[in-house]
Amino acid sequence: TMVAPAVVAKGQNLVAEKIKQIAREAGIPTVENKPLAQALYKAVEIGDGIPEELYKAVAEILAYVFRLKERGAT
Repeated sequence: TMVAPAVVAKGQNLVAEKIKQIAREAGIPTVENKPLAQALYKAVEIGDGIPEELYKAVAEILAYVFRLKERGAT
């Protein structure tokens, strides 16, 4: 069986900004989607898998990021 992607960090306001800064410095692409971020923040804790009802939204972002990587944009 497939395992859902897991949440590796979460935060609000300054913590969220720090998470994005660390990602940028590490060369990890970020995508802003506030409704999805808010839903994930409410639904999951760090280490939890993505809830099934959010699979499609997360899959769309992952597909976009994979396309960026293929183009060498990261």
